Amino acid sequence: SFVDAQVGRLLETLEDEDLLDKTIIVFWSDHGYFLGEKGLWYKRKAFELSARMPMLIAAPGLTRGGGQSSKPVELLDLYPTLADLCGLTAPANLEGVSLRPLLIDPNSSAWTKPAVTQVWHKRDAWGYSIRTERWRYTEWLEGNAGRELYDHRSDAGEVINLADRPEHAALVAELSARLKPFVNLSAEKRPKG
Repeated sequence: SFVDAQVGRLLETLEDEDLLDKTIIVFWSDHGYFLGEKGLWYKRKAFELSARMPMLIAAPGLTRGGGQSSKPVELLDLYPTLADLCGLTAPANLEGVSLRPLLIDPNSSAWTKPAVTQVWHKRDAWGYSIRTERWRYTEWLEGNAGRELYDHRSDAGEVINLADRPEHAALVAELSARLKPFVNLSAEKRPKG
């Protein structure tokens, strides 16, 4: 409630100074934290509860409707978004892309970019997760230490791992192929052997 009050004061000041229609506002927070859910404590988990975070963007002429999107986005998308909204050209080598399409239409069917999460504990305990609008797929040690697949349409709590079910084999192969380009651990972090 303290943070909410401070954000309210900031917005009131922007409005009082007639700056609200000339200001891009981005509000985000740190990612989630387990407090005993699934028997886990702390951060750095490849589950939605740990990887997800709030992100609000208001930009002049784009977001007055208060739309909400279920599309996955990444923090990597913030810089290209701000550059775009300011009329600047972002460097071509950035991994993120502008969120403008979602600011215009929060349910845009053209937005298919997944979000990727990396969890690294030590040399023999790390994994990558790819999140699409419907699925979260995780590979531990590039699949050698396990795989997880959760359907967020029917299992938002990520309780039922579907990765080893034969009817999902083609989906697992597709998501694994989509995840592979993001797995980029340096040699000193890879398992020995």
